[in-house]
Amino acid sequence: MTMLKVLFGVFLCLSSVVLGQYDDGHLQVHFENLSSNEISDPEEATPTPCKSTELTKWDKLFSMLENSQMRENILLQYVDEIIKVELQSIRDEMHQFVANFAGTCTNAIDSASTRITSQLEGKLMQIAERIGDTNTVHQSQHYKVLEQLLVASQDTAYRLSKIESAWQNGAEAKSLHSELKQQDVSVYTGLEKVMDSMAYDLQKTRAELQLSQKWVAQHFLPSGCEVALLFPMRSRKIFASVNPAASMTLDSFTACIWSKVTDALNKTVLFSYGTKRNPYEIQLSLSQQSAVLSVGGDTYSTVASNVATVGEWVHFCGTWRSNDGNASLWVNGELAATSTGVAEGHPIPDGGILQLGQEKNGCCVGGFDEKLAFSGKLTGFNIWDKVLDKEQIAHLAKGEGSCSTRGNVVGWGVTEILPHGGAQYIH
Repeated sequence: MTMLKVLFGVFLCLSSVVLGQYDDGHLQVHFENLSSNEISDPEEATPTPCKSTELTKWDKLFSMLENSQMRENILLQYVDEIIKVELQSIRDEMHQFVANFAGTCTNAIDSASTRITSQLEGKLMQIAERIGDTNTVHQSQHYKVLEQLLVASQDTAYRLSKIESAWQNGAEAKSLHSELKQQDVSVYTGLEKVMDSMAYDLQKTRAELQLSQKWVAQHFLPSGCEVALLFPMRSRKIFASVNPAASMTLDSFTACIWSKVTDALNKTVLFSYGTKRNPYEIQLSLSQQSAVLSVGGDTYSTVASNVATVGEWVHFCGTWRSNDGNASLWVNGELAATSTGVAEGHPIPDGGILQLGQEKNGCCVGGFDEKLAFSGKLTGFNIWDKVLDKEQIAHLAKGEGSCSTRGNVVGWGVTEILPHGGAQYIH
C-alpha cells in the first residue's frame, strides 16, 4: 500500500510539470479575433528546401499529450509488476508460517502423548507392585497398603478424567485445523490413530483399576478394623456370645455392625438380643437382599430393600426410641428406611442373651436353628444407649478408623465376645 502511494505521488509530479510547461507560453491562444474563427498564417511561411518545417504550437501540444500518455502507461505497468511481486512475497510468507505452525503443533501433541503414556505405565507398574507385595507383607501393614492403593486409584482416576476431557477437547478442535489438514493429511491421520489408541488404553486402564478396587474390597477389612469374626458355614453350633459392658435396660439405642455375608436366605441373623419371655427384643437380620430391624417382636419391623450385597462389606446401623416408636435403618452411612410406632412405650429389659450369627428362640435342641445361622464375616459391632445423629453414623461407615469408635453398652475390641463352634477371629 505504501508503494502505491509513492507511485501515485510521482505521477502527480509529472503531471504538474507538463501543465507548468503548458502555462509558460509554449501554447498561447488569442481570443481577440473570434469572429474570424481561424488561425492567422505567418507572413513568410515558405520553407527552404534543405531545412525541416518548424512545428506549430498545436503540434507541440499534441506531442506533449502523447508523451504524458506514454509515461502514464509505463507507470501503470510498473505499478502492476510491483503489486504482483509483493503479493507473491506475502503468499510465500503465509505458506512458511502455516508449515512452521503445523510442525510445532504436531511435535507438542506427540510430546504430551508420550509423557502421559509413560506416567500411566509407571503408575500401573507401581499399583501392580503394591498389590503383589500385599501377599507377603506382615498382617499389621494391611491397613497402610489399603490406604496407599485407594489413594493411588483415586489419583489415577482423576488423571484419567482429565486426560479424557483433554482428548474430547482435542476432538472438538479438529474442525479448527481443516486448512492444515489439506497441507499435511498424513500427519493428522497418524495423530487421530494415536488419540484413538490412547482412548482405548484409558478405558482398559479404568477397567483394570475397577477390578483392583473390587479385589481390595474383597480381601481387606473395613477401614480401621484390624480383626473380624469368621463364620465359615451355616451351623446351629457356630455363633458368638456377647457379654455387654453395661445394662441392657434401654429406652433407646443405636446398634451398628459391619457384615460380609456369603449367602443370605429368607432370614439370616446378624445379631439378636432376647429374654425367655421374648426372644425378639432386638434383632437385625437379612432377608435375601433386604435388611430387617425388629424391636419388641417380629411384628414390629423396619425393612430396607436391596441393600445387602453378597461378598461385599456393608455397614448397617439400627436406631430406635421408645417414647415415639421411631425406628430407622442406615446402610453405609445413608438413611435407607424409617418407621414410626415401632414398640412405642416398650422398654428393653435387662437379663437377656446377646448373640452374633444366631437367635435363641427355643425351637430346636440346643435352642438354635441352622436355617437362621449366619455365614461370612462380622466386625465393628457396637451398641449405644442413645440415638446417634446422621453425622456420627456417616462417620462410622465412611470415616477413618470406624472400628475405633466404640459404644458404651457394647464396644468392639473392648467388650468380651466369645466365638463358639467353628467361629474364629481373623486378621
